[in-house]
Formats: sequence, structure tokens, C-alpha cells
Amino acid sequence: MTDEPKKSTRKGVVAPVAQAIGLAGHVNYGDDAVVSRTLVDHNAGTLTLFAFDKGQGLSEHTAPFDATCQVLDGEGEFIIAGKSVIAKPGELVIMPAGIPHSVRANQRFKMLLIMIRQQ
Repeated sequence: MTDEPKKSTRKGVVAPVAQAIGLAGHVNYGDDAVVSRTLVDHNAGTLTLFAFDKGQGLSEHTAPFDATCQVLDGEGEFIIAGKSVIAKPGELVIMPAGIPHSVRANQRFKMLLIMIRQQ
């Protein structure tokens, strides 16, 4: 048996499989940047890690499906239909489909974005 990470043979899975991984350690902060790393990209949905440097964010937009964000490190501000929601590590924010939303990093923070597409 080997300790090397197993790779999925399924199309769209780019993260190690059949093992526990620390999500926050799979994406690094960049100076004055938003860094993203896709872990899973399927027709059914995506899992994407984000690392936001202080002062960075994602401008207001809408998505055709609910967007669920779990904060992993730091603190993120989510503006959903004009309402500010502050989330800390371990907290989850669900942004409904079709509703304008944006993300702001008042301090550095990391999150996992979970998008599940309806069939």
C-alpha cells in the first residue's frame, strides 16, 4: 500500500480521493488577488476553493442555481439582495438562485463554493 494521494478516474474530479484533505490548505492567498482552485467540476455541480486577500472580492452577479459558501478561514462578507451577511469559519451562507450577490474580504478569508445544478 502506498501513501501517495489517489487520483480519481472520473472526469471532472481534480482533488485527491479516498482520503481526508484539509480544504483551507488546498488554496493559497495571493497578494492583492482572489485565487481559486476547482476541486470538482461535473455536469451536476462544482466545488471550488477561493482565497481572498484583504480588500478583494467578487462583484455583484447572479447565478442560475443556489450558491452555497462555507467559510474556512478568516471572515467573509456576503451581500445578498443588498443585505450584508458576515460569516466566520465553519459557517455556511446560501445565496439563492437569481438573486444578486457579491463577496467582500474585509480581511483575508478562504471559502468553499458549492454549486449544485438542477437537472
